[in-house]
Parts: sequence; C-alpha cells; structure tokens
Amino acid sequence: MRLYESVFIARQDISSAQVETMADEFAGIITEAGGKIHKREYWGLRSLAYRIKKNRKGHYIMFNLETDAATLKEYERIMGLNEDVLRFLNIRIEEVDESPSIIMQNKGDRGDRGDRGDRGDRGDRGDRGSRPPRAEAPKAEAPAEDKAEAPAEDSKTEE
Repeated sequence: MRLYESVFIARQDISSAQVETMADEFAGIITEAGGKIHKREYWGLRSLAYRIKKNRKGHYIMFNLETDAATLKEYERIMGLNEDVLRFLNIRIEEVDESPSIIMQNKGDRGDRGDRGDRGDRGDRGDRGSRPPRAEAPKAEAPAEDKAEAPAEDSKTEE
C-alpha cells in the first residue's frame, strides 16, 4: 500500500457538521477496503482564488492516507459524483509528516485576528487630534490683468 495526501474542497453552503459527516464517509471508503487514515485536518471555510461553480468560498479538508490504487480510484470516483465536492486533489507522498500542516500552523499564529475589536496596527482613527493637521495648499493669486484693473478702479472711486 502507498501513502497519499488528499485535499478536497466542499461547497460553502453546507454546514461544518455536514462537512465532517462527508469526510467520515470518505474515510470509511478507505478503512473498509483495508486502508488507514494517518492524519485528518479540517482547515475551515476559506476563500477561493477564483469562483468554482458559483462559489467564492469552500470548506477545506486534508487526509493523509495509506491505501492501494484500486481503493484510491474508487475514492476518487465517489468524490467526483458527490455534488458537494467542488475540487479534490490526491498526490502520492513518501512519508507522513505527523506534525500539523502549514495551514494549521498558520491558523494558530493568527489567533487574535478573529477579534475585530483590536485595531492596533491601524492607529487610532477615533481621535482626530493625534493626527497631524493637513497642510493647506497656497491660495492662487489673481491673474496679472485683474491686479492692474483693481488699482485703477480704486483710484476712480477716490476722485
């Protein structure tokens, strides 16, 4: 049996519980045929780079599995028939990395990003006094013709 990494994207319309149920069904295909799931990760609802079947987001799930070629072919066939699966990709790997994937490692680093209350990196927008005042543009002077006429009018009013 060979090792594979499998990632599939489910539609954004379905709930996380439905995604977990679907992932359990796919894992069942592998385990019933004598294969083994080494690692399973739910990466969450993420934005897609481009629309796929009118979806802008998708639920990402990753498996590291060990199975034979015939079982993998059946697994791919069933995923292709499932309407909730937008895309899937299975690649052969040499060994399973037991540590969390890069996606899960980055997810932990962004812990405070979900809280919209902290906007420390954007400065204090509520207090206008902390911002330096705008430099006003110099006022444009009247054209030379207008200057010449203005004193002449003043001299006429004095007489």
